[in-house]
Amino acid sequence: MNCKTAVILAAGAGTRMKSAKPKVLHSIMGRTMVSHVISQVRKSGSEKIIVVVGHGAHQVREALSEEGVSFAVQNEQLGTGHAVLQALDMIPEEGGVFIVCGDTPLITAETLEKFSDYHEKSGALLTVLTAQYDDPSGYGRIIRDQNGGLLRIVEQKDATDSEKSVREVNAGMYCVSAQFLRESLPRLTNDNAQHEYYITDLVAMAAEKDGASAYCAEDVDEVMGVNNRVQLAAAAKIMRKRVNERLMMDGVTIIDPDSTYIDDTVVIGNDTEIGPNTIIKGNTRIGINVTIGEGCQIEDSVIEDDVDIIKSVVKESHIGSRTHVGPFAYLRPGNEIGEECKIGDFVEFKNSVFGSGSKASHLAYIGDADVGNDCNVGCGVIFANYDGKNKHRTIVGDRVFIGSNSNLVAPVTVHDDAFIAAGTTVTKEVTEGALSIGRVVDRMEEGWVDKKNLRREKLHSSHKNDR
Repeated sequence: MNCKTAVILAAGAGTRMKSAKPKVLHSIMGRTMVSHVISQVRKSGSEKIIVVVGHGAHQVREALSEEGVSFAVQNEQLGTGHAVLQALDMIPEEGGVFIVCGDTPLITAETLEKFSDYHEKSGALLTVLTAQYDDPSGYGRIIRDQNGGLLRIVEQKDATDSEKSVREVNAGMYCVSAQFLRESLPRLTNDNAQHEYYITDLVAMAAEKDGASAYCAEDVDEVMGVNNRVQLAAAAKIMRKRVNERLMMDGVTIIDPDSTYIDDTVVIGNDTEIGPNTIIKGNTRIGINVTIGEGCQIEDSVIEDDVDIIKSVVKESHIGSRTHVGPFAYLRPGNEIGEECKIGDFVEFKNSVFGSGSKASHLAYIGDADVGNDCNVGCGVIFANYDGKNKHRTIVGDRVFIGSNSNLVAPVTVHDDAFIAAGTTVTKEVTEGALSIGRVVDRMEEGWVDKKNLRREKLHSSHKNDR
């Protein structure tokens, strides 16, 4: 691997996005475009990564604060050559340098490695990555001599009619000798239609020294630049297909890949099955032999082995092995669900611990609670955690039975082996092994219906007489 340094161009405004957010920060499959580029450059072997920022520099710096990259600033947008010039003092004296664009999220480490190897073997001062397009409109054209040697790159606006007919285009990525870069960047001029300093002019400088070469990408999708929302969606579709195919090749069953959206950051074990219309996002980790039924949304969660989830939403939660969730359950952030639990239909969790073997089969709200092992939460149970100003916590021990339609008003503790009778409102501590009953006393009035009907008849008769 020759290119141990990479310069990523991320200073442009991206006006065609029509967004207050810098173009490179628009996301595809759970990551910003520039983050995808950084990831692939790093995988290819680059050890020092310099991101050139300009428009929205503060936003880009903040978004990449944990990426382990350095930053150079291009205060004025004077072209790609000018952008690389801002990073020149940070580039090592020797070795190869990648120059790549921050809006090419589909580039892969494999292609970058092949590109760098080709550059090293060619002995060139500069190698440009190219692609062949049936319709090359908008791209800089690769101009070669009669022997196929690389002469220069001509931008679309500066090209003659003959040059515009060339189908080989500049992909906007380069492998360059650091020494050549230092010598040549200061010599760039802005004598062109855009009055900008083009990095493409380095090609002609290298060609003068018989030091220019070109490597054609095998997959044109990889060099696709994203300049508007239509292209963003097209890139996301390509990446989604890649992710799903990789997972399927690794032993994951995806029933309908076209309707399944899985971020590139997600890890899924083999023999897991993913149903249609499912979205899995962020730093989610899913174990082996898991069933994710249709219509699920899972985000930033850990799902252990042998879990099944049906038509449910799970966010920032940890679900233990052999647990059943759904249908129509909602796990809001902050839950730790044990092994062999049952979370049934229309059960909502928030910021709670639910011990192994415990069950909440339907229609319950469990918020800000620590529930022990082997507990039963009946239908209609509410953990009342909010007093209108503050949230309070409920503590429930092991083997507790909470009858249907009960309310636990926090802060409150229910100790091991306690029973709460159906319909009870718990406002004070329940001791170990106790039965808590807090119902309204039943009152029955005999003959009430007959008396009510008699009153109706008298009232009806009175109305008739009034008429």
